[in-house]
Amino acid sequence: MRPEDRPHPNLTEEGLARLEAWGLKPERLPRHVAIIMDGNGRWASTRGFPRVVGHRRGIQSVRSVVEEGVRIGLEQLTLYCLSVENWKRPARELKFLMRLLRRFLVAERAELMERNVQLRMIGRREGLPAEVLEEIDRTSSMTAANTGMILRLAINYGGRTEIVEAARRLAEDARAGRLDPAAIDEAMFSASLETAGSADPDLLIRTAGEMRVSNFLLWQISYAELWVTPMLWPDFRGGDLLRACAEYAGRERKFGGLPASSLAAGTRTS
Repeated sequence: MRPEDRPHPNLTEEGLARLEAWGLKPERLPRHVAIIMDGNGRWASTRGFPRVVGHRRGIQSVRSVVEEGVRIGLEQLTLYCLSVENWKRPARELKFLMRLLRRFLVAERAELMERNVQLRMIGRREGLPAEVLEEIDRTSSMTAANTGMILRLAINYGGRTEIVEAARRLAEDARAGRLDPAAIDEAMFSASLETAGSADPDLLIRTAGEMRVSNFLLWQISYAELWVTPMLWPDFRGGDLLRACAEYAGRERKFGGLPASSLAAGTRTS
């Protein structure tokens, strides 16, 4: 099968072989996966390590998942790195997280370029250290022309904040006479979000077993399939991403309607 004929054009030969080993068809894969990477601190604490050790180990999971995502031809991978609420954590831990993020952005540039990955950021720039923003901008600019998977890092991000700021911008346009309030619809509102122009996530993965979405992509995940695992993020690897995709592939998405199989069988409801 030629790459241009595949449902996921960026699917590699190695990725295709892995999907076949899992019994997965490329057309059943999610195109956009979002992940709440939870459990770094718990992973470290249960082993008697400082929490920062868990964050450092979690970088290995990021690398593994990005590599797997590229192999299987994911179009987008969005990772929840730091929420607006995370600033409540100890200053020492936050300082380490910023330093770790900066190192990751520098260290992974060559790999991102080699794998044709485009890096983007969503979240508030205010409050982030200047040196971190500099590396984010540099890596984003360097990878902007890449045509493979989009790796989106949610840093200093909050879903409610994003929605409020989008509503504020639309309200300002309406007040200035640039916009008729009656013209505002879901498409226009989506276009006002930080993810404008991007497809919504098909699959939301959460590690560490927590059954909540934690203010992550609240508008965008309205119809995403959820997959929660008790595994802590530092133990999560590319094979676990495939496992989540395999479960996703076995589901039938209805988007508020009836399953396609029921419609085909002429199922009726009262």
